[in-house]
Amino acid sequence: MESLSRVSSLLETARDLTLEAAQSAGAARSLNPRPTRDLPFLQIKKLLDSRNDREILEGLRKVISMMYRSKPCLPYFSSIVKNVASPNIEVKKLVYIYLLHYAESEPDLALLSINTIQKSLTDQNPQVRAMALRVMSGIRVPVISQIVSLAIKRGCADMSPHVRKAAALAIPKCYRLDPNTLPQLLDYLATLLGDKQYYVIGSAVTAFLDICPERVDLIHKHYRSLVRKLVDMDEWGQLATLRLMSIYARRCLPKRTKKNKKSKSKGFYDDEASDEHSPAEGEIEMLDPDLELFLKACKSLLQNRNSAVIVAVARCFLDLGTPEYLDHAIGPLVALLRSPQDIQQVALYNIVAVCLIRPERFVRYANHFLVHASDPFDVARLKFEVWTLIYPHCEPHLRDMILSELEHFTRALDPDLVQECVRAIGRCAQNDSRASARCLRLLLKQVSSQDGHLAAESLTVIRHLIQQDPPAHVKTVIRLAKNLDVTSNPDARATIIWLVGEFAGIDGENNIAPDVLRILTRGFASESEPAKLQIVLLAAKVYLHFLNRTRRPEDPRPSSHASPSSEPPPEEWPSSEPDTTADARPAPPPRSQPSDPDHPIPKLWSHILLLVRYDTSYDLRDRTRTYRALLADPSSTQLASLLLLAPKPVPHAPSPGEYRKGLPLGSASLVLGTKVGGRESDLPEWVQEGEEPDPSVRDEGGGREVVAGMRPAGAALDAALRSEKPAQRDKGKGKVVVEKNLEDWLGEEEEESGTGEGETESEEEEEEGESSEYEEISESEDEEDAGKKVAGS
Repeated sequence: MESLSRVSSLLETARDLTLEAAQSAGAARSLNPRPTRDLPFLQIKKLLDSRNDREILEGLRKVISMMYRSKPCLPYFSSIVKNVASPNIEVKKLVYIYLLHYAESEPDLALLSINTIQKSLTDQNPQVRAMALRVMSGIRVPVISQIVSLAIKRGCADMSPHVRKAAALAIPKCYRLDPNTLPQLLDYLATLLGDKQYYVIGSAVTAFLDICPERVDLIHKHYRSLVRKLVDMDEWGQLATLRLMSIYARRCLPKRTKKNKKSKSKGFYDDEASDEHSPAEGEIEMLDPDLELFLKACKSLLQNRNSAVIVAVARCFLDLGTPEYLDHAIGPLVALLRSPQDIQQVALYNIVAVCLIRPERFVRYANHFLVHASDPFDVARLKFEVWTLIYPHCEPHLRDMILSELEHFTRALDPDLVQECVRAIGRCAQNDSRASARCLRLLLKQVSSQDGHLAAESLTVIRHLIQQDPPAHVKTVIRLAKNLDVTSNPDARATIIWLVGEFAGIDGENNIAPDVLRILTRGFASESEPAKLQIVLLAAKVYLHFLNRTRRPEDPRPSSHASPSSEPPPEEWPSSEPDTTADARPAPPPRSQPSDPDHPIPKLWSHILLLVRYDTSYDLRDRTRTYRALLADPSSTQLASLLLLAPKPVPHAPSPGEYRKGLPLGSASLVLGTKVGGRESDLPEWVQEGEEPDPSVRDEGGGREVVAGMRPAGAALDAALRSEKPAQRDKGKGKVVVEKNLEDWLGEEEEESGTGEGETESEEEEEEGESSEYEEISESEDEEDAGKKVAGS
């Protein structure tokens, strides 16, 4: 009978496996499967209440499918929870998933399954034990916090590393469930940090960062073990350990520097100069041995398949190491450009941040930043930025290649890409003055573009280049002035007019500024407001230069009486109300007129003032009123010259990555360009030398745990000796015994060990002298004793 029952059970199992395989094969063959139709409530409940594992599993799959489609599945709670004791591991998994999702909604019913889950903690299968611990800690019911704590304690002592890993991951959940369990959890965490399995330590470090990142005293004795196991951890454990080691190094490993003094050695002869290749004077950064151990362990992680680990290692080298360590991470960072586009963009943000610090190290990888036709705009923009940063450090052939690529993309169809390319050309010319002529030729081709925004952007960059060396670009300004007839963009026209005004004082009467002003005055009414503002400013500058040229040096204060034939500029703006206070107000002083009122420039100035008087822009009228007040007295133009003709500072267009400087690598802050919270907070400052813990606490044998700020043993002994009396008199002798500190004793031992055989004679003499002194002292003591005996008798 037993054999028959065994055969029947095997046949039923084979039938179930055949049905499951057929269902899987059918799902794989259907390219466009039909949407699953939900079964009626009673039918699903019948499947869940069945005694057949296959039917229960089918019902659970239906419920889980409905749950992830946001359909109500709470009515099945009681039918599902009773299957938590099923021996089938597939059924257990689905029941646990359902419990984690609905335990908060039905806490009373969820508590009924706690006893069964506790029994699963002692199951022979380690996968079942780990899953039970994971589910128990995931049921967010505060009543079971102590039960969860006991389960974690049992999991920490489990033989299986999978269960111990589940215990480590359950610690933060238990802490969020009940913060009062922190002392117990710290004990469990200290045990897990000392685990010998790298599989467990990564999760333990993650839990440490979640609940107590400031308790670095728990890391002392595990520091070197964590560093050695870093290579074998999974990617998530490596990321958490790199973050923890960065915090630990800043708090416990001081940053030391060593002064490197320039040697002043002379040659063999007195007239020879000193060695030119001697090291320069300065400070050399010295790394702590434990910190260097960590940085060397990080080098092997640069071959990791996970891009986040590579970026995290680069951040450690940047925050903790020397520039030489950072150079090792540049190649792996550039290799991330072969990743998908989303990873490329994030990698390029980190590459730009490193390139701002070490641009010369990216020159050898210039070809890796070539823009492809399939690259999105953000990726192309970041590649352009890298090119502009490495451009001054490139060889001539690489510079030609970069400018040729940028020139090619100025003819692209995407206007945003073309504008970014124009900005990149301007930054290349700004960073290297030798390329400014070629860059200017490339930009002048874009001035006549049909795209007004592109022309305006090109003119802005051209203006920056012209301001770097104004006398060398007079012909360029004349060429730009000729483009006013074909340029329609308001910003582009305003830029050209401003440039003409800046060059209005060059070459006196032969300057083109008055003629440009005359042409612009004809269509003043049809100009845009930015162009009108620049036309008024141009008129004020032209008129001011005319006044400065026509002033007679022998008569600095010309006559204040105006010529009868002159047409004075308008003195007052028209008012709709009569001025009733004209008699009470004192008359203004007479204002002098220009020496040549028939010249066209004063007439142009007067005409511009009349045109602006009736303009609808408040800003334009107010600004013109200010210019008119400055130039009202032709004999006094010092203030007007100071305001209108002052030398302009040379503009500097920083790289867009400069605004992200200081943001941590590999963080969302770097990608978003703004500071965000969370774990991406800044690292602590370096611990001061002398305040760090004793290095012996990092010994794996378990040294004394010393809090930060404790002095070494030698320093404490010296301080204790100094605190006592400076000297003591030896009893029975007239000698003074001087106290010695630890350094004096060590110095005497070195002197004794360093004496050679050649000093034997002096030692013998000293011994003879000491023996004679000893004999004298003994004779004097004998005499004193005899005298005392006589006195006593």
